[in-house]
Amino acid sequence: ETDDIRALIRDEDVLAFRRRGLTPDAPVVRGTAQNPDVFFQAREASNPYHLAVPGIVEEVMAELAVRTGRVYNLVDYHGAPDADRVIVVMGSAAGAIEETVDALVAAGERVGMIRIRLFQPFPAAQILAALPGTVQAIAVLDRTKEPGAVGEPLYLEVVAALAEAMDTDKPPFAAAPRVIGGRYGLSSKEMTPSMIKPIFEELSAPRPRRHFTVGIYDDVTHLSLPIDTEFRRPRPAGEVQAMFFGLGSDGTVGANKASIKIIGESTDLFAQGYFVYDSKKSGSVTVSHLRFGPEPIRSTYLVEDADFVACHQFGLLGKTKILEHAKHGATFLLNAPYGPNEVWDHLPGGVQQILLDKEIDLWVIDALAVADEAGMGSRINTVMQPCFFQLAGILPPDEAITKIKGFVEETYAKRGDAVVQRNFAAIDRSLEHLAHVPAGGVTNDRGTTPPMLADVPDFVTRVTARLMAGDGDQLPVSALPADGSFPSGTTKYEKRAIAQLIPIWDESICIDCGKCAMVCPHATIRMKVFPTSAVEAAPAGFLHREFRSRDLPDHRLTIQVAPDDCTGCGVCVDVCPAKSKTDTSHKAINMEPVADHRDVERVRWDYFQSIPLLDRSLIAHDTVKGSQVLEPLFEFSGACGGCGETPYLRLVSQLFGDRMIVANATGCSSIYGANLPTTPWTVNTAGRGPAWANSLFEDNAEFGLGMRLALDAQTDHARRLVERLAP
Repeated sequence: ETDDIRALIRDEDVLAFRRRGLTPDAPVVRGTAQNPDVFFQAREASNPYHLAVPGIVEEVMAELAVRTGRVYNLVDYHGAPDADRVIVVMGSAAGAIEETVDALVAAGERVGMIRIRLFQPFPAAQILAALPGTVQAIAVLDRTKEPGAVGEPLYLEVVAALAEAMDTDKPPFAAAPRVIGGRYGLSSKEMTPSMIKPIFEELSAPRPRRHFTVGIYDDVTHLSLPIDTEFRRPRPAGEVQAMFFGLGSDGTVGANKASIKIIGESTDLFAQGYFVYDSKKSGSVTVSHLRFGPEPIRSTYLVEDADFVACHQFGLLGKTKILEHAKHGATFLLNAPYGPNEVWDHLPGGVQQILLDKEIDLWVIDALAVADEAGMGSRINTVMQPCFFQLAGILPPDEAITKIKGFVEETYAKRGDAVVQRNFAAIDRSLEHLAHVPAGGVTNDRGTTPPMLADVPDFVTRVTARLMAGDGDQLPVSALPADGSFPSGTTKYEKRAIAQLIPIWDESICIDCGKCAMVCPHATIRMKVFPTSAVEAAPAGFLHREFRSRDLPDHRLTIQVAPDDCTGCGVCVDVCPAKSKTDTSHKAINMEPVADHRDVERVRWDYFQSIPLLDRSLIAHDTVKGSQVLEPLFEFSGACGGCGETPYLRLVSQLFGDRMIVANATGCSSIYGANLPTTPWTVNTAGRGPAWANSLFEDNAEFGLGMRLALDAQTDHARRLVERLAP
């Protein structure tokens, strides 16, 4: 509670801190330029304050324990009192290690762990006091990498602390324990019991590896320990684990955060939520991992055996391994545009097979239809949330709906009663549309991830495709570029297909302005001008019209959408000035349901791509129409739908992309511009295109200036060489 934290802050300390502030009432000078005669002494003058920190932290931790019952120490030991193998760790992996230690101790293993809560000043004495006298081998885990160092920071501190302790008149151990160091969890890499158990096994070896990694497969320096994929810690009775798959901005994450709050406040259950966000912008995949149970939850890792799985976007079924972590007999809630009697045949065959093999209980609801009826648009969170409570059985349905409505009212009251009532209507209708789906047979050969396109580069096959399939954790070290250089032009292989509506061109109304292509944030609306002969072999129904230009007679124009790359933002429709004379709501570009057009537009897009580009010299570049005939070298980025930045980048790439270098500053442009698994900067048919590198936003000006100076120097050198060759 706030009062508990406030009680730990002493008024006299706050006042003393304020008195040390700069003020003209008591002027002092700080930050002086000190010379070699006194700088050293000045640094040592602060020693007493650093030495006092551990005692102060321990004192405040003890006060917190009295007020809350939660006990924290600088160092805590957990495990067998006679442990011969101990892991030392700080931070997020501690919960998973505790679980692993408990499971191994229950099986008769002599293992333990030390959790450190203060790094510096390093609590050496407390660590030595906490270690069992029987310890023979210690593994110190660091969640960082120090290239070129003997070891990582925590490892070096522990090694030094033990060495100094053993070099005293009363050493704490008869023989110094062997200490090894390991790296784990970089960039939030998972750290699970299946990765921790092999560390204890390594400590049992006669000569364990001095340095190791865990959680990856290192086939380059061979430091990695194997992962025991069969090892699971026993789950407490009554614990429920759930996974929810959605798209950024569809409300899935917000609804799950609300569910955690409702369950945590309305029941005696403990609750936990982990939320995995694709680092692309809105419209990217999100996965919510929820746990509820009668015992404290220490599982500091994602759900591995889900009792309940929900897929809030039907299109994810053929692109993501939705049911990979569903346990046998789990419940599966699916949002689909099909009823209970027809949805089975629309599932990919790979999903059907998993449902049958794991005997998963399938339920379906058309949440988009319910949300639309309630005036909620595409926000399906308040439709799916009551279905979860109904199927998971954590709260009685009536109580759950009351709690959900209370949360909605609290969250949306400031937006007006109409918004609240629309949410209420969606909640009330949700359970009426929830239906059970009987299992059928396997009716098709479609998989759970999309097939890779033909004729793709080797790197895309070996690396990019596996990242897109969600198998990045299985890639070995050797698969990744050592210098961090990745090929450009890979977003075209992704085909996210996230749009519910896509723009369809009506060539009879179009006025050739090119505005739709100009404003498209993702370069998914393209404009091409070509000789009439270029469409002689076009597929039936391929749309084109006369291109009105005195400079290019006998040429045709096509506006074409990339149906699997479009995000459905509708900006192209908003800007289109051409309207039907009989129906002003109908424009030359109109948003229509993707399900009605995707197959046809895929064929048209493929043919559109095969039409040769117009020679750049044949059309002016300084008009909207002319610029949009040029090939974009920035396409299909992960930017939010309707992004206002990316149209400018695309336009710049059309005008200058074949001779362009980008000095990028960290921010949105880093994520939509170079976020794995794919990159939108691409190349032309000659293999030329923008080269891109990223810097921190603080030094971007210097970063770009360095590139400019280097290019100027190269140009100057080239000119001198040419001059030497002159007769």
